[in-house]
Amino acid sequence: MFCYQCEQTAKGTGCTTFGVCGKDPETAALQDLLVYAILGIGQYAHRARQYGVKNHDVDIFVTEALFSTITNVDFDPERLKSLLHKAYNLKEKIKQEYIDACLQSGKTPEELSGPATWKPADSLDQLVRQGEAVTLENNIKEYGEDRAGLMHLILYGLKGMAAYTDHAQILGQEDDNVYAFFHETLNFLTKGHFTIDELLKTALKCGEINIRIMELLDKANTGAYGHPVPTIVPITAKKGKAIVVSGHDLKDLAELLKQTEGKGINIYTHGEMLPTHAYPELKKYPHFVGNYGGAWQDQQKEFDTFPGAILMTTNCIQKPKESYKNRIFTSGLVAWPGVTHISDRNFTPVIEAALSSSGFPEDEPEKTIMVGFGHNAVMGVADQVINAVKSGAIRHFFLIGGCDGAKTGRNYYTQFAQMVPKDCVILTLACGKYRFNKLDFGNIGGIPRLLDIGQCNDAYSAIQIAVALANAFNTDVNSLPLSFILSWYEQKAVCILLTLLHLGIKNMRLGPSLPAFVTPAALKVLQDNYNLMTITTPEADLKAILD
Repeated sequence: MFCYQCEQTAKGTGCTTFGVCGKDPETAALQDLLVYAILGIGQYAHRARQYGVKNHDVDIFVTEALFSTITNVDFDPERLKSLLHKAYNLKEKIKQEYIDACLQSGKTPEELSGPATWKPADSLDQLVRQGEAVTLENNIKEYGEDRAGLMHLILYGLKGMAAYTDHAQILGQEDDNVYAFFHETLNFLTKGHFTIDELLKTALKCGEINIRIMELLDKANTGAYGHPVPTIVPITAKKGKAIVVSGHDLKDLAELLKQTEGKGINIYTHGEMLPTHAYPELKKYPHFVGNYGGAWQDQQKEFDTFPGAILMTTNCIQKPKESYKNRIFTSGLVAWPGVTHISDRNFTPVIEAALSSSGFPEDEPEKTIMVGFGHNAVMGVADQVINAVKSGAIRHFFLIGGCDGAKTGRNYYTQFAQMVPKDCVILTLACGKYRFNKLDFGNIGGIPRLLDIGQCNDAYSAIQIAVALANAFNTDVNSLPLSFILSWYEQKAVCILLTLLHLGIKNMRLGPSLPAFVTPAALKVLQDNYNLMTITTPEADLKAILD
């Protein structure tokens, strides 16, 4: 196997025997093969669209399949096998639609090669062998590290974009231009010859399209559940039966809240689900009682001691311990072998597992944190914020956020937040916030010094806040007293980074380490054009920013 798509990749170069994430070589091969199959779909779907032929089933499948190959999503070989056969069937369908459209237009269909010609083997073992033959390491051998790295930057950007597209689509928000871009870019990755310039241009185009995707997702979430409002969230347990929900999917949580009404079960969030407490249509449920635990990488310890049922929606799942394997459930695209999967949002098995578990024996002394500072909430007090900046009460804004992880060096973000001067405000989002979100930062004239914008999915809010501040001060984002201190782990962080680069954001600091697929040559381009930096020490970075 060869995989270097996440920040924790082995030795900082790539996992070659077993994934640090828990992905075994068999699963890695099947995921590589699924990507290969999707490239073949893109070859035909892109060409079919030149003749006005669109296939919505193909559009949806491409995003779901790409999402399934994100780190910590689908570890189940049987599920991947099913996706591979579905990929082939849809490829053959869109292929025939393309051929028919060509003939109707009096044109000769192209004879395509590469992924377009792939046909799945019958058995799982044979599929694994096929996957081993199309590893992404082949691109490095064929195109060299620089070009291959940029190809993979694009591919990983597409994976992150697919996750956000899927979340938006589930709640009824779609844009056909987004699907067209997926097919166009997948086809681009099969063309066989690339220049550095066109690869960089395509990567930044991913960032541009991702803005539209995040806009759709913001509209989907707020349209379904209302705009987040500042909300105090208990982070301590309440007596009673319990279910904890992790992942990212708001619809799954909403359905579970409905189905558990009146059943004497308290619902807790975990990880990236924490910000859901701020949505009016979710927080209205009295049995939606608080947040349990922290970021995704602590789940094995935290789920082991949780006295109830666990629902994992989307990523990030880790290998379940035997102690809770019979009471953890998956939904959506996430899967682990031997874990019960809920495919229809009928959460009866989850509810039954919660009722048969002990639950929390008593109320814990209450502790709380605050969430809900999305763009609508912050813009509601924009005048107060602007006046605080003009008066000098607020000197600087720091956006400290992104993915969390288990790799050493992430205590940098805790230390940095603690060192931020008391006349500065911290904006945060995604699970990286758990490095410091339970600390008391106080306020500046009634404005909390720590503003939790939401999930990684809510990066759109951060962008809107930055743009609004720039407009208020009649300047651009780069001229604001605003610094980006980012942490990354997986592919959704990649597409957000590409979006920030597309917007021309400069002087960002990224850590705890750079992606293995960003070679020194590619990094030099990013440094020259955007002054993208790696984090060093909290003291040195803070001094460089404020001096």
